[in-house]
Amino acid sequence: MAFPHSVIPNDAQFLEKIETILTERSVKEIVIGQSLNLDGKPNKLQSEIENLVMDLTLSTGLPIHLEPEQYSSREASAVTGKNDQIDAAAAAIILNSYITKQKNV
Repeated sequence: MAFPHSVIPNDAQFLEKIETILTERSVKEIVIGQSLNLDGKPNKLQSEIENLVMDLTLSTGLPIHLEPEQYSSREASAVTGKNDQIDAAAAAIILNSYITKQKNV
């Protein structure tokens, strides 16, 4: 079961903060939510996600897996209520989805 670490502000230190957490936690793989429309096609946010994947790949060399994130924020808000931890809860939901799929492979 996945648990959220924290919500990291998307500012000038974002990538550096992510890299620090990856090092401190000895992370071996990364799972990132893939933002798709309901028809399964990438939306506007997905291009930013792809830029993040490229930046993390170049800076860390770690394997990165994309996991569809449709409805994760809605599911998170149903569990936590609408608060500043929705993104962290949604990330845990996305990671749980990825882990569950890997167990069933």
